[in-house]
Amino acid sequence: MSGTLIETFNWWAVERADVPALVVGDEHVSYAQLKAWAGSAAQWLVAQGVEPGDRVGIMAANSLQWIILSQAAMLAGAILAPVNPRFTFSEASYLLLERYRVKAIFHDAERADVARKMADQVPGCGVFDLAEMDRLRDVPFDPEIALPEGALDADLVIIPTSGSTGRPKGVVLSHRSMAGYIADSCLARPGAFSEPRVLLFAPLCTSAGYVVLTQYLAYGGTVYLEQAFDAERAIDKIVSQRITTMMGTPIFFERMAACDSFRDADLSSLYYCLVGGSRVSRALLDAWLGKGVLLRQLYGQTEVGGQATFNTDQASISHPEKCGRGSMYTRIAVIDLQGSFVPPNTPGQIVVKGPGVMVRYWEDPEATASTLVDGWVRTGDLGMLDEDGLLTMLDRIKDIIISGGLNISAAEVERVISEYPGVHEVAVIAARDDTFGETPLAIIHGPAPGDIPELLLHCSTHLSSYKVPRYMVCTSEPLPRLASGKIAKPSLREEYAEAHLRLSRVR
Repeated sequence: MSGTLIETFNWWAVERADVPALVVGDEHVSYAQLKAWAGSAAQWLVAQGVEPGDRVGIMAANSLQWIILSQAAMLAGAILAPVNPRFTFSEASYLLLERYRVKAIFHDAERADVARKMADQVPGCGVFDLAEMDRLRDVPFDPEIALPEGALDADLVIIPTSGSTGRPKGVVLSHRSMAGYIADSCLARPGAFSEPRVLLFAPLCTSAGYVVLTQYLAYGGTVYLEQAFDAERAIDKIVSQRITTMMGTPIFFERMAACDSFRDADLSSLYYCLVGGSRVSRALLDAWLGKGVLLRQLYGQTEVGGQATFNTDQASISHPEKCGRGSMYTRIAVIDLQGSFVPPNTPGQIVVKGPGVMVRYWEDPEATASTLVDGWVRTGDLGMLDEDGLLTMLDRIKDIIISGGLNISAAEVERVISEYPGVHEVAVIAARDDTFGETPLAIIHGPAPGDIPELLLHCSTHLSSYKVPRYMVCTSEPLPRLASGKIAKPSLREEYAEAHLRLSRVR
């Protein structure tokens, strides 16, 4: 790629000037309006002292203002640094203050107190209500105020990982990597990106949110942004707005299929549906095929730009558990413990190489060197390729729990629980949840069952609510161990496979 994303959006501001780029509730913003609004907001950022390379933090729920700020930061040459709006003060301050050292923090009304508390820790860090973007909507762009020229290799965004090692890392994506990812995805399935209308409800602070948003704006599509997922509302949006594209974890598609309105809904506009996070069941596939909609399994992670591969049309029906074979410029392979490529049908670590892979982890050269090897991202996931090069993901080596589409690091929850007095050992695994798909279950050696209320309070202080275990088991016996000395999570998963049926929730 030879151009920045700024050039891409400038192109659409002329070619599709009056076409809606964003639809958020009753708000419609055309491509021409998006360019003017973001430009004025970028000039305002510069006037506040934001310079190229500065990090601009944002802690807010999905909104139109969130998107305008992200575009403005890009135009000002700043690096967008979003965090999950559900983070506690401890979680948010670790990333924004300790790791990223942001120049400014933007927040919505619900996060105002947390943002101000963070700013109190760092003199000179600006704190701004995201509603400031509304004031700038009708402020004319001043052609006399120059914005910095975008550079192809300039850092664009830092997206936090789920923290599989106990603390989140920041994945850095640049204009070059994002543009390469966007172009490669389009070439892999061109028909999906002709004036697309995408329903987006993933948190914008994640790659499933920000990358998908940027991707479809770069295609000149219309993004229908939701603050959160609601199954009935999603069906209504698909029908009334003729949505062509949607993606999410299986639980979202299961909840839609369970709605009474699903049976008679006209979903024929849906051309491109991607499902990730866990396998598509045959029952779920058949339910959507009955509506004329094919669900395609995908595989990806933030370090590879987001989506690395999705299943082919034929294999999505015959082998729904498979995830495709990459794309024109993105290669998928499997390696053994020595780092050598393995033959077909041999399990090993999935590795990905392509234009969309991350530039690095933010200020973490050691982690970068161990993850990005010879241009290949070592995903930490276990998988296998068949004779046709189709990928099957077998397990999450990184021990991630996916709850309602949000990634939860078992290691992070274990770290917090282990800091509670009297905890000798802890293992956190996924338990089945009918609402969120999965939810954390903590097995703890040390404390007595009577300590659970205090343990929950401790977790709630240091973890976002969605990370706090809904099930806790306190045992006086040491946890089982593997020969290597590690806690035997496979046996614990087997023992607690029906935890959702036989254990009482603790919250």
